[in-house]
Amino acid sequence: MGPGDDYEYHDLTIPVRPGMPQWPGSPPLVIERVSDVAAGDPFTMTALRLDSHTGTHIDAPRHFLADGECLDRMPPNAVVGPARVIEVHGTGQVTLEDVESFGPVHGERILLKTRNSLSAWWEHPFTPDYTSLSLEAARRLAGVGVNCVGIDYLSIAAPDDEASKIHRVLLGAGIWIIEGLDLMGIEPGDYELLCLPLLIEGCDGAPVRAVLRRRAQRM
Repeated sequence: MGPGDDYEYHDLTIPVRPGMPQWPGSPPLVIERVSDVAAGDPFTMTALRLDSHTGTHIDAPRHFLADGECLDRMPPNAVVGPARVIEVHGTGQVTLEDVESFGPVHGERILLKTRNSLSAWWEHPFTPDYTSLSLEAARRLAGVGVNCVGIDYLSIAAPDDEASKIHRVLLGAGIWIIEGLDLMGIEPGDYELLCLPLLIEGCDGAPVRAVLRRRAQRM
């Protein structure tokens, strides 16, 4: 918080770096310095090769729906505005009962903090044993019509046969999905979400810089 700033900010973005966990089957992440002033070049420039679902990212409907909206059709207010961080204490999936307990409402932006946030998961290799959203919970969120839902691992769905169904339920209801959030130090509660992706025309998703802010508490 800088001088005169009435807000506190929390960066939810995991760093993009070689060796970071990636979804199985993703192309290798390449970050290559192609020009460097330290080596006598006139400028420094880096080449990047990464897939559209690297690190902290947004899933657009086109990710699972052939006729779904692409990233450049996303209304900014889907992922910018008031948001709730919800802490879920279960050890397997975020269940329908969990969703009913926090009572989502139409148009909300929901970020799910699960047991994934007990450690810095982005510093370790990918594991399929992460907390995800159940199909019944996804259907409930879709029925309510929230704006977006985020979670603290690389996918909102477990890597099993229901993963496609869960994504299709949410994306088919016009819910934008934020995956790969760092919620480790974030207290549950109400915030303002600022989360904008690279504007890539016709794309199925893109990395984001996700930030929460709320008015600072004055002593």
